[in-house]
Amino acid sequence: MEIYRLGQVAPERLQEILRRSRAEIFSPERIAHVRAIIGDVHLRGDAAIIEYTQRFDGVALSPDGLRVDRREIRQAYEAVDGGLRAALASSIERARRYNEWLRPPGLTLEELEPGLTAGVKYTPVAGVGVYVPSGKGAFPSTFITLATPAVVAGVEEIVAVLPPRKDGSADPAVLVAADLLGVSQIFRANGVAGIAGLAFGTATMPRVELLVGPGNPYVTAAQIVVQSYGVRVLSFLGPTESMIIADESADPDRLALDLLNEAEHGADSAALLVTPSAAQAEEVRERLPRYLDRLPAQRREFAEAALSRYGGAIVVDTVEEAAALANQYAPEHLQIATRDPYATLGLIRNAGEILLGQDTPFSAGNYAIGVPAALPTSGFARVTSGVTVLSYLKATSVAHLTAEGLARVRPVIERLGRYEEFPAHVLAVEARGGPA
Repeated sequence: MEIYRLGQVAPERLQEILRRSRAEIFSPERIAHVRAIIGDVHLRGDAAIIEYTQRFDGVALSPDGLRVDRREIRQAYEAVDGGLRAALASSIERARRYNEWLRPPGLTLEELEPGLTAGVKYTPVAGVGVYVPSGKGAFPSTFITLATPAVVAGVEEIVAVLPPRKDGSADPAVLVAADLLGVSQIFRANGVAGIAGLAFGTATMPRVELLVGPGNPYVTAAQIVVQSYGVRVLSFLGPTESMIIADESADPDRLALDLLNEAEHGADSAALLVTPSAAQAEEVRERLPRYLDRLPAQRREFAEAALSRYGGAIVVDTVEEAAALANQYAPEHLQIATRDPYATLGLIRNAGEILLGQDTPFSAGNYAIGVPAALPTSGFARVTSGVTVLSYLKATSVAHLTAEGLARVRPVIERLGRYEEFPAHVLAVEARGGPA
């Protein structure tokens, strides 16, 4: 892990850290590649999905094999032990509880002035497609954090797509989680091709108007492309990233462990420590090898690459400067490990999630607290939020004027209508009579 002092970092290196994998996602070559696949799926449907799943995932599927049937779901329960089933159920329950707390009333109305009542009605979207990655491991937690708020919102049609495992099966823990949530439409397909299938619909897969799910740069690029076909994509869920703001009071062993949480996801992940203590950064760097050595070879390689490519430690002068850098970076996951994390919290404007204190590790946010773990990446936390029940609700404004209320606003309508040269607007109130 490299240690940099802010202000002395080479500008190009700082920009590389700030951009992280965004440049890969938006590269013209990658966009062109996924656009060709998406166009082919649009043209040939299931046949193209099967072809790309065999080419890129090494799995030969039959047309009937795209959809996961009840028999495989029953077998999934046999493959998942009782302890894991209980953990899945507990994770779902906490996510459900958080999103039920967050869900607004279906209809809220208030009299804002005599004769004018206004408010908002929330209704769920009709359907959503949930993409669950599997290229670098099994991610039932991803499905839980994406699908549970959709269930709480009341979405009628929830469709899941996940790449098959090498033997052609779907991850059993994802199937059990889906069954616990009542999600029955589950398909296995290559990531880019599967997203295209959901965007257009095929003989086997339904079309959805809303897509969500994290993935590698190819999957994220595919989500960018399908938006041009009228599909809305929730948030920007690219390769994972984390930042820790810590002062000298933080435990360096815990800092080292928490840096590895998101770094072990993949070589395109990012993990940053930002601290005003150069000594602390050195202590963390010294401790990292002992924890890296406890990881399996592939996860160790991922973590080492993430810490060196888009990560490291940045030494600043003050916690306030650390917070300013966090706001510029807009991390997906942010942990605050300072003496007074609530005081530091007040300085943060841009982050997908904020975890306070060293007893709130990233793994707790990912698995067990119930707060959203599907969060905007690559700086998009500056403009958007994590996936919650609110993501699946549409807000429709509602208003009611009495005759008295219409009389009060009539002068505004008339003056603005005449100025903008919309005579029908003016006639609509004049014809109703009442005071001018």
